Amino acid sequence: MANWRGNALRFCNVAGLPILDPFVRLMAGEDPKEQFKGIAKFVLIPILAIACFLGIWSLAARVVVSDSMSLPSPGTTWAAGKELFAMHQVQKAQDQAKKQAKLREAVTLMAQAQAIEKRAATASESQKEALLANAVTYKNRAISAANYVPSSAPTFVDQIFTSLKTVFFGFAVATLVAIPIGVLCGMNPWCNAALNPVIQVFKPVSPLAWLPLAFLVVVWAYAGVPNETLILDDIFRIPEGQVKAFLISATTVCLCSLWPTLINTTLGVASVDKDYINVAKVLKLSWWQQLVKIVLPASLPLMFAGMRISLGVGWMVLIAADMLAQNPGLGKFVWDEFQNGSSVTYARIAFSVIIIGLIGLCLDRVMIFLRNLVSFGNPAPA
Repeated sequence: MANWRGNALRFCNVAGLPILDPFVRLMAGEDPKEQFKGIAKFVLIPILAIACFLGIWSLAARVVVSDSMSLPSPGTTWAAGKELFAMHQVQKAQDQAKKQAKLREAVTLMAQAQAIEKRAATASESQKEALLANAVTYKNRAISAANYVPSSAPTFVDQIFTSLKTVFFGFAVATLVAIPIGVLCGMNPWCNAALNPVIQVFKPVSPLAWLPLAFLVVVWAYAGVPNETLILDDIFRIPEGQVKAFLISATTVCLCSLWPTLINTTLGVASVDKDYINVAKVLKLSWWQQLVKIVLPASLPLMFAGMRISLGVGWMVLIAADMLAQNPGLGKFVWDEFQNGSSVTYARIAFSVIIIGLIGLCLDRVMIFLRNLVSFGNPAPA
């Protein structure tokens, strides 16, 4: 029992989920009075706060009303959200039905092609060539039908996944750039002195300023490149013709999110205990051994803290980038709904705002978990 309790508490601590801590202790038989205090702190108080927020929201929805628009209530927002997910289910069912019909058509066409080839085997030389050409036509049509991809507009759920793919791609590129530069700056004061002015100048630049430059670079890089050679189509399953918009948004995310990781990596490497470095010199470790066995392990907690900030910045930047680059993600969904101006426009926008916040919260929890995994001593819960 003690082993179970210790493992469960360690998981709560590392995962950054203090809300589960009093429940684990209560199940382990600890003082119920103290644990109910923890439950009240981490469960009841937040529930009351959310209830107050919903009440204020409902009151505001009755007040914020004009001739042509009104603030949606929580109930209207929830109904709009359910409708969006229902539309996704209907759309996917229709797409699946179309794909199944195309597969059946492909099987029929291939059977017809094989039948024609059998006829060609016994036909005269004058008819054989025409029959084989006809069989090839049927086979090409069968291949085209088998490879059919529905061209329906992306649903709300599709746009969520597009946004996640975009932010992870931009965040990954930013991390691959920021960590090596941060390690170099942390280990070499001369490099830090050289790059620090550049970092301080570009760190506060708005994503709206980066996006036109990202647009220019992406358009230049893919000028004259046919769509079939864009491997991102297959890797990230991006619809044809939308790779450039995806790259513009991802590049903007990368340019805005690399700075926290770079700065924290530099700080983490520079603050490694000098006694560790001195021991490495006594042991005559090479530069690479010092980096892998001492510097990186000691600086990982600060690195992940920077990556956590970078991912949060990237998620915020992405929404604006999607709007301007017309990348089919959540930002474009919000913009399209705003331009649409239908009766459910603002309810859908409000629901998308909640979804954006929840996804951001989940991403932040994941980064806290990863940071705590590499932290020494007692990991921070948040």
